[in-house]
Amino acid sequence: MKDYASLIDRERVPRHVAIIMDGNGRWAKKRSLPRVEGHRRGAQVIESLMDAAIELGIGVVSLYAFSTENWSRPKDEIAGIWRLLEIFFEANIEKIRGKGVLLRHSGSMRHLPASTRRIIEDSVGQTRGNGVITLNFCLNYGGRQELLDAVNGWAASRRPGDRITGRALERHLYTAGLPDVDLLIRTSGEHRISNFLLWQVAYAEMIFTRVLWPDFKPRHLYRMIYEYQQRDRRFGGL
Repeated sequence: MKDYASLIDRERVPRHVAIIMDGNGRWAKKRSLPRVEGHRRGAQVIESLMDAAIELGIGVVSLYAFSTENWSRPKDEIAGIWRLLEIFFEANIEKIRGKGVLLRHSGSMRHLPASTRRIIEDSVGQTRGNGVITLNFCLNYGGRQELLDAVNGWAASRRPGDRITGRALERHLYTAGLPDVDLLIRTSGEHRISNFLLWQVAYAEMIFTRVLWPDFKPRHLYRMIYEYQQRDRRFGGL
């Protein structure tokens, strides 16, 4: 097996890696387990992923954890996801703080359980000031809704005669202050971006893998960073 970690040029790692963590349900189904067990195992991947990202010097990792469309799933599965999220933060916040991780939340707080809102806000507050890496949890997130919210936010703050610009719009995005996505990864074999970071992925390189999210290992991330570095990013130029 090729040692991709040793082949990576540490001077050219992507600043912002976004991941669509797909395949938890299929992972569980293959093992005749409840879907929520797939989500639980998927949550366990995050720590080793972040350790690898820190080692590589990646600046931002955005994780698509729950979309605005996921509300259509069975109520017991949704409740299980929120409980797992709360357990994740409760169990890991000290390690997250100790590693210098800055937590961000991108998405709407509307409709989230009160206990989930509280633990998100508390966890984000506890890591304020950290700067080793930013972990951006995209929860109750939808790219189209983000753009609508950003336009409405700009409109509410505009002065007479102001015209909207890309820079002005970006100040009202959930991800305000974060760099555009350089690399988008989706697990489980699907080839869609599924309403994720529509503005931010405009020039992102995309890698799709058949690996289900609970089986995703640091070696997969190293291989994808190496593949990213083999591409010629021209941003519309020659």
